[in-house]
This record gives sequence, structure tokens and C-alpha cells, in this order.
Amino acid sequence: MDLLRDRAAIVTGGAQGIGLATVETFLREGARIVIADRDADACRSAADSLDAGDRVVTVTCDVTVAADVQGAVDRCVSTFGRLDVMVNNAGITRDATMRTMTEEQFEQVIAVHLKGCWNGTRLAAAVMRGQRSGAIVNLSSISGKVGFVGQTNYSAAKAGIVGLTKAAAKEMAHHGVRVNAIAPGLIRSPMTEAMPEHIWDAKLAEIPMQRAGEAAEVASVAVFLASDLASYVTGTVTEVTGGRYM
Repeated sequence: MDLLRDRAAIVTGGAQGIGLATVETFLREGARIVIADRDADACRSAADSLDAGDRVVTVTCDVTVAADVQGAVDRCVSTFGRLDVMVNNAGITRDATMRTMTEEQFEQVIAVHLKGCWNGTRLAAAVMRGQRSGAIVNLSSISGKVGFVGQTNYSAAKAGIVGLTKAAAKEMAHHGVRVNAIAPGLIRSPMTEAMPEHIWDAKLAEIPMQRAGEAAEVASVAVFLASDLASYVTGTVTEVTGGRYM
């Protein structure tokens, strides 16, 4: 299939997990990609593993720093001539109960997820509005819908991404730019597999489909939202959860 043929995309946090799965899926659909990730070595390893030639370039990018995100946008435009899709995926966790969570842990998670998403959305939108076209896909989480113990920082950030997405969608619709969010549930990734086994098992028991999701299953939704199949879709939050917390 060629749902994204010749479109230029940036994927933040694109060197592993859901981000890398999104890069792989976008490439199969014909896109050209900028992998923007804070880990330069992981970026290079990801690009080498993809063996996509000049269809993939890498940029070292801390999404909390606007100049870094602007650098990724500039690299995409200078290399591919345009920016059609922005996937704001970069994220971290610093889980702790409110009693034990430090201000630094709270601020780190808010900065990476919420400020990082805002940086990516606004800087990509500035290019897309000039083109009169584009799609922005923001990664929220089911944690932003229901809230999880030990994640006041993460749940707050992911809920904030929902509000940011809806507000940006309203601002950008008349410029031809669509903005949507994905809220994954329990997805198998290096981050989630680091959970203690008893926590993983408890989460698994809440899922009607009785399994964890795979990163590629989130990436396929990102392809839909980025493509013309979703040409009349904006301001939405698509849950990819196996039915958890319906």
C-alpha cells in the first residue's frame, strides 16, 4: 500500500518502541522520515536497521527544547522539501506516588510529554499552514483518561495532550491542517516491559481482549490518521486499548 507515498514525516522518540514501529509502518506506506530522538546512538542504530537509504534521516532532538524541535522541522523541509506529518511520540515515565514523587520527577514528565507535544504541534503547524495541508498525530494515553496510581505526573501530561490536541485542531482546521491524538493502553515496549511482573499481570487482567497490544498496532492507527483515509477527521482521540476502560 502507498497511503503516505512521498509524504515527509517527523517522528519524535522514533528510535524505539511505538516511535520506531511508526517509522517502520510509515516507510512501508511510502513516507520519507526524520527520526528525531534524544539518543543519537539509538537514532543511528534505528536508521541502520531500517536500511531505507535516503528516505530516512536522523536528528538529535530534545523535545523540551524548542530550538531542537525547530531543527528537526528545518531538517525535514531542507531534506524533503516539505513537512506533511508530525508524530509527537517522545515520552518518559517517572512513576511514584504523590507522597514520594519529587518536583523534579513531576516537571520532567510534564516537560517531555506536554511541553514537547506543544513544541512539536506549534512548530509543525507553522509550516503546514503555509502548505495548506498536513496532519499532526499526538500520543496521549489511557492514563490521561482514567488516571493511574503512581502517575499523577504522567496522567496529567497525557490528559493535557488531549486538551492541546482539541484546541490546536480548532485553530488549524481552516488552514487545512488536521490534529488528532491516539490513546494507547497496555502496549508491549521496552518501557512497559520494565514493569514488575505483578503489575503487568494486573493490567493484563483488565483487558477484554486478554492480551497486550503491539507497537505496530498503534502505528497502524497513526498511519490512518496521517493519511487521506482520515481526511475528515480532526480533534479526535482514538483509543488503542483492547477494550480496556471502555
